[in-house]
Amino acid sequence: MTLPTLPPVQFVNTPLLRMAYHEWNPGAPRTVVLVHGWPDSPRTWLQVAPVLAQAGWRVLAPSVRGFGETRFLEAHTPRTGQLSAVGRDTLDFIAALGLHQPALVGHDWGARAVAIACGLQPGVASHMAMLSVGYATNALGPDMSLAQAHNYWYHWFMATPVGEQVLRRQPRDFARKMWELWAPPGWYDEAEFEATAQAFDNPDWIDITLHSYRQRWGHAPGDPAYAADDARLSPAPVLAVPTLVIHGQADGVNHADLSAGKERYFTGRYARTVLPGIGHFPQREAPRVVGEALAAFLASAS
Repeated sequence: MTLPTLPPVQFVNTPLLRMAYHEWNPGAPRTVVLVHGWPDSPRTWLQVAPVLAQAGWRVLAPSVRGFGETRFLEAHTPRTGQLSAVGRDTLDFIAALGLHQPALVGHDWGARAVAIACGLQPGVASHMAMLSVGYATNALGPDMSLAQAHNYWYHWFMATPVGEQVLRRQPRDFARKMWELWAPPGWYDEAEFEATAQAFDNPDWIDITLHSYRQRWGHAPGDPAYAADDARLSPAPVLAVPTLVIHGQADGVNHADLSAGKERYFTGRYARTVLPGIGHFPQREAPRVVGEALAAFLASAS
């Protein structure tokens, strides 16, 4: 079987990164930016992007810091994976390409990134969609359920020296374990995983991964460059951007309940869809359903 391929890679420089990205339907009057999560790559949008392009959108899918062909411009820049940095990267990407109020869609880390971008710069996006993540859940408190703590085992594991050694020694095997556990059995093709996992060969992927999960729970210091952003994001700001949340009912890492009851954080139009039998990767597991839901939502007036 021949795997589908992404459009040719392109690059744009932001203040910190040479960001790789892929583009569908260039020249279309409206733009949507698709931000992938961990452990994934822009390939996660391979079946969704054409649906949006056919609906008249210019589609851009960047590689997040530490993934694929995205590289830091300077060797001395801290390889921070804290979520505010990924959100700021999203804003920098928008600015570098001169985009005016694009729609922002993100999955996993990408969902957190687009929400952070909208929180830091109100009005930056025409619409926002978050896949597999509940808003205001970047750092859950002591009321976290034991079931959710169980799902987050890999967070705590990577905070230990043994967890770091395992990740450094077996990065692809570690990532494959997430794919196995986060969605119903048999959902993915091994060849597709291997094609995606090439993005994890980025020399910064391991350090970015470790810092992201360690910093999130206080096991590593944050980058002072993002202190002001972190302060603005705590507590989570109320957003005016029209927002769609798509969550798989069988999500094996972020329980679907984590995205429930978030209406109070949104003053604009807000919708949430839970997909039965779908795990953590709805854009891969049910791409036609997700693509059409996104196209319909983005077509609606703000």
